[in-house]
Amino acid sequence: MSILVSCRELSKSYGSRPLFEGLSFGLFDGERTGLIGPNGTGKSTLLRILAGVETPDAGEVAARRGLRVGYLPQKDKLDEAPAGLTARGLLRTALEGLGLEEHEADARVAAWLDRAGFTNPEQEVRTLSGGWRKRLSVLEQAVREPDLLLLDEPTNHLDLDGVLWLEELARKFSFAFLVVTHDRRFLERSCNRVIELDRRYPEGHLSSAGNYSKFLENREIFLDAQAAREDSLRNIVRTEIEWLRRGARARMTKQKAHIDRAGGLISELGELEFRNAQGRATVIDFTAGDRQGNRLVTAAGITAERGGRRLFGPLDIALKPGDKLGLLGSNGSGKTTLLNMLAGRVPPDSGTLKLADGLRVVLFDQHRSQLDQSQTLRRALCPAGEHVEFRGNFVHVNSWAKRFLFRAEQLDFPLSRLSGGEQSRVLIAGLMRQTADLLLLDEPTNDLDISSLEVLENSLKEFSGALVLVSHDRYLLDRVCGGILGLDGRGGHGWFGGLDLWEEWKAERDGAAAEARKTAKPAQSAGGLDRREAEELRNMDRAIKAAEKKVAEAEARLHDPAIATDAAELGARQAKVDEANRKVEELFERWQELESRRNSAG
Repeated sequence: MSILVSCRELSKSYGSRPLFEGLSFGLFDGERTGLIGPNGTGKSTLLRILAGVETPDAGEVAARRGLRVGYLPQKDKLDEAPAGLTARGLLRTALEGLGLEEHEADARVAAWLDRAGFTNPEQEVRTLSGGWRKRLSVLEQAVREPDLLLLDEPTNHLDLDGVLWLEELARKFSFAFLVVTHDRRFLERSCNRVIELDRRYPEGHLSSAGNYSKFLENREIFLDAQAAREDSLRNIVRTEIEWLRRGARARMTKQKAHIDRAGGLISELGELEFRNAQGRATVIDFTAGDRQGNRLVTAAGITAERGGRRLFGPLDIALKPGDKLGLLGSNGSGKTTLLNMLAGRVPPDSGTLKLADGLRVVLFDQHRSQLDQSQTLRRALCPAGEHVEFRGNFVHVNSWAKRFLFRAEQLDFPLSRLSGGEQSRVLIAGLMRQTADLLLLDEPTNDLDISSLEVLENSLKEFSGALVLVSHDRYLLDRVCGGILGLDGRGGHGWFGGLDLWEEWKAERDGAAAEARKTAKPAQSAGGLDRREAEELRNMDRAIKAAEKKVAEAEARLHDPAIATDAAELGARQAKVDEANRKVEELFERWQELESRRNSAG
């Protein structure tokens, strides 16, 4: 493999805080590289340096002559797109300067749009949802087919369908790429090299050929060897210090060399101790109840409907201590609704749901509505006084904050100043203090880095109560859950022993639904479509998806525990849910009408 880019002794700091120092590695043709590391290690900064957007404080980047680099930052610039610019027009603009004939450019654009599933290439960029804008942003770089594509968190703003699409697309790229992502299944299935930035490595990073599983294996071997070296060196240094204390003089050359060697060993031990201490991650340890062998939840034939549209059911669920169930489905398929049913917050529309007497349920809310953004971190972690009670012991708030990687100076910050990942850690800290027979987690992995995800994974494995986990992190689901319940968003569901089986089922259901839409023959009526109606029909699929998203948002607000006892507010929010569902129904009826008239005219 020929080298594309060589990085030599790169260093970068912000203020007095170094992100990375003395970083050296190369990127080669044919490599599909995943770049990982704890938050704050400079992954995004490194991508900007490689893209030429930013310069290092020291070191150099040497690129192969004529190298073409594509770069997708975390935040796209499509909100700055001029009015009237279409998806097709954006990609045609991206190809300017490559020397392609017009028919070659048109063919390439059409092929990439088809890969992304764009059914209406003439839709304006500004009208696209966040997920479709992200797809288009990926295409804007990929359509140029660069030698090296740099992707910074490309799965952000993508729903599960979008992540699966990107994963499949990346495996088929004919060019090398370097991607920053926390999605471990993406790393597992799409990458053939993994680089981790972390100060616990002597070179500031660890590079491993192979997928994510191979990286974990190689990292374990390396860290075990480094820890063993620290233990061995500590014993040697202890002996050297005893020798020095006996008053060794540096008069003879041999003695002076011995003293110098002892000093070098002490320095090396200090460096090893510092590096090995960098592996500290968030401490997550949920507290399970002591129920043994009891049925916690029994659901028979439960259903959920919104605005006359069935979300799921009839569905049978039985949960006992030790059960770990993963819940998957597209946005609006009813995952959060089902969690609220299992928590006893909302009743099923039909069927029976029985919760064990005295059942202790702990629910993690993905919308973080449980957090008061004006509250300080200190009071969020410790509601009263200066000590937190955890499993019968009292921990000072400063020590409790350090367990979740918060700095002392952050304690008096309002929660609104914390990042998404930090707010998730605040919620997790609160959950850990509650005893749970049933743990319901709705997207707990949002904004967590991989080191925190690994700790969360181990904690959930060891949790002895029942668990229902909703997450887009398929790697976490696969490692933790013994079974998967998939909701298709059209009232159907399926039970699976693993993610691969769920993906096959989902592909079949999606394919069948798409085929049904193509072959559907609505009632015939006279007349064709004018230009405005034809444009409305082309945009109908996006409009329906946007309306369904509003249904999901309205339902999330309805299930906010803060208004659980406010009958007036509950009624008002239910009315908004019904209104959002009526809009979906109206769009479906309009789509049927337009399709019918178009077909009759043809």
